[in-house]
Amino acid sequence: MTLLERMGLSALHRIDPEAAHGLAIRALQMGLTPCPGPISTPRLATTLAGLTLPNPVGLAAGFDKNASAIAPLSRAGFGFIEVGAATPLPQPGNPKPRLFRLTQDRAAINRFGFNNEGADAIVARLARRGSGIPVGLNLGANKTSTDRAADFARVMEAAKNHVDFATVNVSSPNTEKLRDLQGKAALAGLLDGVMAVRGETPVFLKIAPDLTPGEIEDIAEVAETTGVAAIIATNTTLDRQGLQSAHRDQAGGLSGAPLFDKSTRVLAWLSTLTDIPLIGVGGISSAKDAYAKICAGASAVQLYTALVYGGLSLVADIANGLDRHLAQDGFETVADAVGSKREDWL
Repeated sequence: MTLLERMGLSALHRIDPEAAHGLAIRALQMGLTPCPGPISTPRLATTLAGLTLPNPVGLAAGFDKNASAIAPLSRAGFGFIEVGAATPLPQPGNPKPRLFRLTQDRAAINRFGFNNEGADAIVARLARRGSGIPVGLNLGANKTSTDRAADFARVMEAAKNHVDFATVNVSSPNTEKLRDLQGKAALAGLLDGVMAVRGETPVFLKIAPDLTPGEIEDIAEVAETTGVAAIIATNTTLDRQGLQSAHRDQAGGLSGAPLFDKSTRVLAWLSTLTDIPLIGVGGISSAKDAYAKICAGASAVQLYTALVYGGLSLVADIANGLDRHLAQDGFETVADAVGSKREDWL
């Protein structure tokens, strides 16, 4: 991290977290952030669900909710990025404050509630993005919707010609009863509706970490049956065990370092149940963390909260460090390392 980036992060941490996030997006749009371009080596280059990635380090959904910073984020060192979530209609989300830093825990709690400008505005930006690394859209449902499954299909149909993948997000804890759609029958019906309108676009599924082994087995079965191209494990957690920060009891989903072990155990277990490619998310803040997710069963990884504490230069650090970890263990490709230390997490 450069001195300038360190000073910028220090200044952002002195103001309201959501306001700071808005300033970070603005800095990206103005070209004031590190932009080394996509980082790749023969060892890091990989494929995921048919997509060619320069490296397996991706940006998780939620950072660029409205697809307003695709170009600079595509030059920040990531191998792929995911924007959104997008809902059919614009919605303001939950009342503020709704984002909290847990600095002692290197974590965050959010209860945004899918605040976004709506599918029409977001898809219009995606349509203008041009070439570059793969870009996906996280699909959501409106809070007031009477048919949330139909909402997912509606956004999918609008976006299918303008994204490289789309993610069905039924794992956010911040929209009432959304996680109920992870049940076997409801999930199968929802995915069938999305798959019917997706065209050739690969569909990913994002799941929660707060699932029982039986629920994970059901999800794996439904994902296999419906033709899901990848599973993202995991979204944020409702668990608050071991937190130290003042905001630890705020309602919402917890992300960041405390989620690492829990999400990695879910990932490893899921990898024993399906051959569908997995994307490991939750608590990644170093190359070591990214490598551990891959060795636990992930074909690629995503991060978000760690950028709050490590800055955007962290992306290049993780990608380059991951290359070194692979080399040290004698792996010639990312794929060779996938699941190689799964037993450590079971």
